[in-house]
Amino acid sequence: MNSFGRLFRVSIYGESHGIQIGVVVDGCPAGISLCEDDLKEDFARRRAGGIGTTPRIEPDLPRIVSGVYKGKTTGAPISVVFENTNTKSKDYENLWDQPRPGHADYTGQQKYGSNNDPRGGGHFSGRITLGIVAAGVIAKKILAPIKIEAKLIEAGGSTNIEAAVKAAVDAHDSIGGLIECTCTNMPKELGEPFFDATESMIAHIIFAIPATKGIEFGSGFASARMKGSEHNDIFTNNLGSTKTNYAAGINGGITNGNDIVFRVAVKPTSSIGVTQETFNFKTNKIESLLIEGRHDACIALRIPVVIECATAIALADLILLEQQRSRVF
Repeated sequence: MNSFGRLFRVSIYGESHGIQIGVVVDGCPAGISLCEDDLKEDFARRRAGGIGTTPRIEPDLPRIVSGVYKGKTTGAPISVVFENTNTKSKDYENLWDQPRPGHADYTGQQKYGSNNDPRGGGHFSGRITLGIVAAGVIAKKILAPIKIEAKLIEAGGSTNIEAAVKAAVDAHDSIGGLIECTCTNMPKELGEPFFDATESMIAHIIFAIPATKGIEFGSGFASARMKGSEHNDIFTNNLGSTKTNYAAGINGGITNGNDIVFRVAVKPTSSIGVTQETFNFKTNKIESLLIEGRHDACIALRIPVVIECATAIALADLILLEQQRSRVF
């Protein structure tokens, strides 16, 4: 559904070309300092405007409408809303009969019928991640001094990200990317085996981010080619520090105090400026499709901050479950 978490519960709503996008955060402890300005830094990192990002520029000005009194969280649900101000819905009129290859146009129609909103991808759009970022900013306050940092380390199969993005823009095509996220100052004991193991909770919310196609923790898929004598993280002191960190700071689904490290594979944007031959469901023929509208050549450029905030949401829920944070700060 559209909610995540047990104690720190996040619910998102809205459509890409709807009136507004929003998020409701329930279970946040009382007494945490919070105002709209706290959201500006992470929202600026997510905003379009650079080479390879969509020409659609939205101010993304957050408005906190509940759950805060005199600059402090009250313990009641926190609602944050954002208005959509720059939409061109006519660019999507032809996609009902000829859905975009690789996008959710077709599956949205199959699931919701004629009620599905196709404008800008509707509720399937990456624009809905505004709510994840807003909730993540709040979660980061709960988690301090834990620090979460994500960065794009590869785009289009190249570490020369700028050149790869430029080539995609020039070709009117799109490319994917690889994002690495590191969580430092981690406490021990987080994670609820089996189904709410730390990796399970992080992976669950990461896969909710549109364009995510894979995730690996620590040594990831490379571990399948290693021996146990190579892969085992040897303990080096009575604090539980390890010589290597192939396990990514997690054993048996529980954090061991070492850094959590994982990588996320982001697919190329489905909407491209190259003509494609695909099925037209109205004429029952294969026909040319040229997608109109404003789209990212590399959505991975804007996703690192979303990865950070999604991770913060998962960890905030786990840290409250572990009772490592008071209900009143």
